[in-house]
Amino acid sequence: MRIVLERVAMAAVTVNKETVGQIEFGYLLLVGFTHTDTDEITAKMAQKIANFRIMEDENGKMNKTILETNGKILAVPQFTLYADTSGRRPGFLDAASPEKAKALFDTFVFQLTSENLTVKTGTFGAFMTVESKNEGPLTLVLEI
Repeated sequence: MRIVLERVAMAAVTVNKETVGQIEFGYLLLVGFTHTDTDEITAKMAQKIANFRIMEDENGKMNKTILETNGKILAVPQFTLYADTSGRRPGFLDAASPEKAKALFDTFVFQLTSENLTVKTGTFGAFMTVESKNEGPLTLVLEI
């Protein structure tokens, strides 16, 4: 499981010019899965994200969690995170099958909400436009 996490002042995702998910403050998560990912891996990632201390405290230090700052999450499935870019055209053999990835994504979103997080999502398998205002800027790649 691979996630690109952006701390954002806002993020939105549209499908066919219709906003399907939007948050004002929190994390934009671009979420990818590979063949060996499991529900146990997604549970560990959900716990990590809920307890990750990358939100600023009153002194501007990264000491708070998203839960402590009432941030929200916009999770967007993105199979291209497992692209092989060694050639002139990316290959996607390392990405999980669409069926497996959708099931894992749905489980991951449920696990995030079980951590008391508010989660909005993109639409799995759709062509999406993602907009964000990165805060910091803070962008991290997380892998389990």
